[in-house]
Amino acid sequence: MGRTNGLAIASMVLGILWLWWIGSILAVVLGHVALHQIQASRETGRGMAIAGLVLGYIGIGAGILAIVVATAAG
Repeated sequence: MGRTNGLAIASMVLGILWLWWIGSILAVVLGHVALHQIQASRETGRGMAIAGLVLGYIGIGAGILAIVVATAAG
């Protein structure tokens, strides 16, 4: 069993925390980089990278939706 990719861990944590949607953007970026690194090496953490991607994309979607609703209401 290889070691876990650090970017995959960071992506998942940022996806969970969201951090005013900035964390979501970072989760997506780090998740894609982590998947590329995991594919090129024998590291583990693919599931965490995917979880970070999913949560990151959900956070970005929620941010866009909040902006659209705020704009329409204002």
